[in-house]
Amino acid sequence: MGEYCGAAPEEDPAMALVTPLPTTTAAAAANNHPSYGCFDRCSTKQVFDNLHGNISLDPLAREFVDTEEFQRLRDLKQLGLTYLVYPGAVHTRFEHSLGVYWLAGEAMNNLRLYQGEELGIDRVDMQTVKLAGLLHDIGHGPFSHLFEHEFLPRVVPGSTWTHENMSALLLDSIVNKHQIDIEADHLKIVKEMIVASSKFAATESTKEKRFLYDIVANGRNGIDVDKFDYIGRDCRACGLGCNFQYWRLLQGMRVMGDEICYPAKDYLSIHKLFTTRADLHRTVYTHAKVKAVELMLVDALVEANEYLGIALHAQDPTDFWKLDDTIIKSIETAPNDELNKAKGIIQRIRRRELYKFCNEYSVPKDKLEHFKNITAQDIVCSQKSSKVLLKEEDVAVSNVKIDLTRGKDNPLESIKFFKDFGCDEKFPITDERVSHLLPAYNQDRIVRVYAKKPELVEAVSEAFENLQLRMYGEKTQVHDTPRKKRIRFH
Repeated sequence: MGEYCGAAPEEDPAMALVTPLPTTTAAAAANNHPSYGCFDRCSTKQVFDNLHGNISLDPLAREFVDTEEFQRLRDLKQLGLTYLVYPGAVHTRFEHSLGVYWLAGEAMNNLRLYQGEELGIDRVDMQTVKLAGLLHDIGHGPFSHLFEHEFLPRVVPGSTWTHENMSALLLDSIVNKHQIDIEADHLKIVKEMIVASSKFAATESTKEKRFLYDIVANGRNGIDVDKFDYIGRDCRACGLGCNFQYWRLLQGMRVMGDEICYPAKDYLSIHKLFTTRADLHRTVYTHAKVKAVELMLVDALVEANEYLGIALHAQDPTDFWKLDDTIIKSIETAPNDELNKAKGIIQRIRRRELYKFCNEYSVPKDKLEHFKNITAQDIVCSQKSSKVLLKEEDVAVSNVKIDLTRGKDNPLESIKFFKDFGCDEKFPITDERVSHLLPAYNQDRIVRVYAKKPELVEAVSEAFENLQLRMYGEKTQVHDTPRKKRIRFH
């Protein structure tokens, strides 16, 4: 990071519309420490981001960034093990967090420019929302969502652990440990904004300026700057095209009745936000080979957990931050013979000897509502051939859920729009009033099955087909497992 300190620019005529904000207090200036949300350009530092360009870090943000807990994000890949399939996907939670910090600031600048006086937006609001964007992901575990959604449920049945809640706990620990000067009330609001989209969110009616809680992690309708950043960043890293233009929504957003609303003409842009996210889930995040690697790593972590106490670290923020993607090396270099099985799985991953993908099917539309996850036991119990006797430990199953952030519901139904900036009426819009080409269903459930040993591909494939016949009366997979794959390892 290079420090930037230059002469003040000429006044922008557009800024005449902005409500003047308090300047640094005399006491703070005397102590050479700016008050909350007050700083000048000489006290900022510039970071160049490959997605957004220059990002200016204010003094308080820098205090958090310079902690070892935040620097840990450099060792957490944004997409976990996806880089083994998409080699460019090596970006980290560190740069994503900086991007969300910048986008949160841009959103607040736009609201302050046009509605600052009306909404009473002050420097405290600006600083608080930006800090929430910066710190929203500090609670992520190794390999991102794999730790939370795949590993912990295996070793802690019924686990309610979330990275949002850990981010809030870790934030308290950082402030205390590094003696960061931030008022308790401000810190409390930052934490509430971080968990705003989770089950730990506070009751909406208790919040003042409720719209501020929808900028970083929007639990109301899912439109937030977190998605703006990771969609653009992930598409770029994986070499995929992205024609979603987040800047249209940033520039068009308007608060009406304590709720962020959008111009009606941007309906399809918002729809594209959710469909682009769904496409990323289908083609990148849940790619069949990516899931094969993840299933193997989870098996290795489960084997190692008893001896390394990995899950125990998730309960204490003072220990948790020490966990990152380098845990693989910790397992490989551990002297314990008890970890030989975990080491063997990791070596298979390194040699690309992955669990063998057998086949998949998409759950029929009329079965979605009552669908229950398929297990390895379901596959084994569907075996009819006696040539090979399958065991549960021979089979891995991945139950993939892809939606538009609201399960079977359309998230656009919870968004309010307005006709133009001269209109004070907000209203919902239904799909059929915009286009008949938009999807009638908003959710996919895909079941994939893998053989942990190559010689079992044929037996697992046959059992999987029998399962479909038993459940639906027909094979719902697109095609049979190719014969070449069935006999390749015999």
